Amino acid sequence: MHDRAQKRALDRCEKMGFSAQLDNFRFPPELHTGVSGKRVLITGSGKEGGLGQAFALAAGLNGASAVGVHFHTSYVDGFDLVKALRGAGVNAFPVQADVTNLGDLWATRSYVIEQMGGLPPNLLICNSGLTERGYSFGRALREIPDEPLAMRRARVRQHFIDNLRESRLVLDTKIDGFLASTHLWAGEAVYHHERLQLVYVSSRQAIDPGVSVPGYVISNWGVLQLPRVLAVNLGQNAGLVSASCILLPFVRTGMTDEYANNPRVFGRWQPRMLETNEAAESFMRLLSRPQGELDQGIFALMVEGTADNVSMTWRKVSLDIHEEKLDWN
Repeated sequence: MHDRAQKRALDRCEKMGFSAQLDNFRFPPELHTGVSGKRVLITGSGKEGGLGQAFALAAGLNGASAVGVHFHTSYVDGFDLVKALRGAGVNAFPVQADVTNLGDLWATRSYVIEQMGGLPPNLLICNSGLTERGYSFGRALREIPDEPLAMRRARVRQHFIDNLRESRLVLDTKIDGFLASTHLWAGEAVYHHERLQLVYVSSRQAIDPGVSVPGYVISNWGVLQLPRVLAVNLGQNAGLVSASCILLPFVRTGMTDEYANNPRVFGRWQPRMLETNEAAESFMRLLSRPQGELDQGIFALMVEGTADNVSMTWRKVSLDIHEEKLDWN
C-alpha cells in the first residue's frame, strides 16, 4: 500500500506543473505581521495545489525572511515552488525528508539552520498529512452473490489488511511526523535561546468526525494535545515556545478535489469548498494576532454564507474534560 501511494504521488508530480497565481497570495499589509521577517519552515509544502504550498506562498510573498519548502516524494512540485518563490525575490530553499523516518528528519537539521543564516526556524507550520480513500470502518463487506466462502474469506482478509495499512500510513505521517518535528525544532529553539511559534494543521473532522476515514480523524484529534504536552515538558523554557492548532474545513486540494462537487461530503460544514488562497488568507489573519493570544489555543475556521458569497471567521474551541466520581466505588 505504501509503495502504491508513493507511485500515485510520483505520477501526479510528473503530470502536474506549477499553476498557482502568485497575486492571489499577496495579502494586505495588516496581514503581514505574523510572517514578516520570520524564518518559516512548512512541512508537507511541496505538493502542487496543496495547503502547504499555499502557506509557503503566503509566507514568502508577504515578508518572511526565509521559507523552507519541505516535501517527501513530491520533489518535482517542491522544486517548482522553490523556483517560483525565488523568482519573486523570496529566500526559499527545498527540504526533502520523510518525517516518519527519524534519521532522515534529523539529517535536515544542520542544513535548514545553515539556509536560515545560522539560526533555526522561528515559525514552524506542521502541515504534513495524508488522507484515506475511505472504507467501511467496523462494518462487514457486502456479500457477492454465489461467491464461495473461501473466496469471501480471502477478500475480507485482504480488504482488512489494505485498509489498515492505509490508516497506519496516515497515522504515522500526522502523529509521528508532528511529534518528531516538534521535538527537533523546539529543542533547537531552546538550545539557541530563540523564540519559536508552532502551528499544527488539523481538521474540523477531529472534533466532528466524518465517515470512512478513521485514521484521518484519529490522527487529527491526536495532534490537538501536542501544545499542552510540549508546554508541560519544556518546563521553565515553555516561554520560548508557543504552540496552537488550527482546524480547517474542506479546502480544494489534490486530496479533496474529487469531492468538490459533492455537497453531501462537505455541505455539513460549509456552502462550498474553499480555495487554497482563501484558506491561506484566513490563516494569515489568525497569525497576525499576538502570539500570547494564540498560545495553547485551538482555532476552527468557520465558513458561512452562500456558495457565491462566503464569509470566513475564526472560532476558539475548548476541549472540556470532566471527571465524575462513580457511586459504585
